[in-house]
Amino acid sequence: MRSTLLAVAALAFLRIVVGLHFFLEGLSHLRDADWSSAPFRKAAVGPLADWYRAGLPETGRWSETLGAPGAGDLPAATAAWKASVVAEWRKLLGERGRVVPLDAARTAEAEKLLESAGGELDAYLASIGDDLAAYRLELQRFAEMRRSPASREVPFARDRVAKKQRELAGQAAGWMKEAAAIGTKLVAGWDDQLSAGERLQAADAAPPTALWKADRFVSWSLVTIGACLVLGLLVKFNAMGGVFFLASVVASQPFWVPGAQSTYDQWVEIAALLALAALPIGGWSGLDYFLKSWCPRAGCCGGRPEPRA
Repeated sequence: MRSTLLAVAALAFLRIVVGLHFFLEGLSHLRDADWSSAPFRKAAVGPLADWYRAGLPETGRWSETLGAPGAGDLPAATAAWKASVVAEWRKLLGERGRVVPLDAARTAEAEKLLESAGGELDAYLASIGDDLAAYRLELQRFAEMRRSPASREVPFARDRVAKKQRELAGQAAGWMKEAAAIGTKLVAGWDDQLSAGERLQAADAAPPTALWKADRFVSWSLVTIGACLVLGLLVKFNAMGGVFFLASVVASQPFWVPGAQSTYDQWVEIAALLALAALPIGGWSGLDYFLKSWCPRAGCCGGRPEPRA
């Protein structure tokens, strides 16, 4: 009996500690309006790196124009990217106009500001023309490097590919950030035309990005999993949910890939959650204990098993 009570107490403590970690981590993400999983996605390496980066937002259609190897010559690719950025600004102006209708004078002023921002973007692109040419050349070389069998079989070559990919991604992110800053300045000019109440309405015009939606889903999932583990509710189900989430984190940094970040902490929590999901007494000290009296399938959630004859 002493051994059983000790096991129940130890598992309850483990469940609560892990649950609190999940709950507080998710809560901190929800409280921080600036939190984003973008840095985590950018740092991904290994076979799934491209899949993680696919969810990153871009300024314009970078990956289809300047960021696509062989996508036309430099002037054509630059013009195509600039057109995609301006198209995003124009779309935002249309969305703002549906929320806060503008009269003819303010519409004309907004269009003038948009044209001015396009000219500013042209000037910026001209100033980095040589850098873009070098980037496009390196991008082509990188594509050839990735097609080489050695880039997948030789550790040194894999490390070189990952390093070059991070370098190119950093360059692209810097240029897109500068273009986004021009867009931010443009929006500020549009806001100057509006009253305080209209600005609040216009701020809600831009739809949330797919990354923002994914981040909120993950954050609320962490809060839910953590709260249920602390309360001992549906322990097996939520423990496995935590395992799948941590597995996605580990998959972004495979330990066999050179340059991968350490994921030791995640492996420890995966082991703890698997223990909570596998052992039949994982939910004895939580709400699952009471569920058994009215839920015929409570055993799947960690309820107390029937005593053996």
